[in-house]
Amino acid sequence: MAAQRPEVLISEVAPRDGLQSIQSIMPTAQKCQWIDALAQAGLKEIEVGSFVSEKLLPQMADTGTVVAHSRQHSGLCVLALVPNLKGAQAALAAGAHKLSIPISASEAHCLANVRKSIAEMLEELGHIVRAVEQYNATSSQPPVAVEVGISTAFGCTLQGSVSEHAVLTLAAKCAAIGAQEVGLSDTTGMANPAQVKRLFTQLHHDLGDRAGAAHLHNTRGLGLANALAAYEAGVRTFDSSQGGIGGCPYAPGASGNIVTEDLVFMFEAMGVSTGIHYEQLLKARAVLEEFLPNEPLYGMTPAAGLPKGFQWPTP
Repeated sequence: MAAQRPEVLISEVAPRDGLQSIQSIMPTAQKCQWIDALAQAGLKEIEVGSFVSEKLLPQMADTGTVVAHSRQHSGLCVLALVPNLKGAQAALAAGAHKLSIPISASEAHCLANVRKSIAEMLEELGHIVRAVEQYNATSSQPPVAVEVGISTAFGCTLQGSVSEHAVLTLAAKCAAIGAQEVGLSDTTGMANPAQVKRLFTQLHHDLGDRAGAAHLHNTRGLGLANALAAYEAGVRTFDSSQGGIGGCPYAPGASGNIVTEDLVFMFEAMGVSTGIHYEQLLKARAVLEEFLPNEPLYGMTPAAGLPKGFQWPTP
């Protein structure tokens, strides 16, 4: 009997993080078709959109419809970003399985990104947690989860360096308020592997099983190296974006989410299971390329192909 391979969860964020960062607005039907292709490739968690002001991000105006459509995929966790209680209430009404709240470790970025201070966002998180608890208490559906992504955890293009102590203190406060998962985001692509390993090691020490995902960018070419460092620190959930599209519209110079195709190949080549079908993932990429013909897509593995003789494991 073959030994069971270690596993990671790849959380696909391109339908939210990717599409919000480009000028093109993908029609709802095309979004749904792309998400269908991602689900067929074996993605178990997809951030399908965000419940934000349509005036600020018209790309996300149809998120409620996209959430409702995505729920048809059995075994798929439908994730939505919500910056406030109003967004959380809309996400609950639409049927999202998990809510992600962005709270920045940089005061400057927090004000630019969600127009609230860190203290105000912690208060908002409390309101969201209580709303979700009330919803779960009366719903016949599986409980909705709440996660927090600590933005600019590794540095900020607006503020500069960010104190590691401040990051970890903020993470502990989020967990104490009631977030089931608290992850760290390299929003601006400033992280290095030593820093990533150090922070995530301490996060796991402080929060235990509430330590959440690594959200990494490849802005300076260190995305996969940082992902490996996070894995070695105990991280088992990784955000990534198909084709590497995405960034942050409120963090100047923050480009380049790590590429799902490359991240998946790295783990599978290491003997770590992602549960993703490679050929189906490339079919989803072809769908994205068709729907965004004028947007550049990134990734080394799709261009080079699999190494000669490499057998993709059966999920």
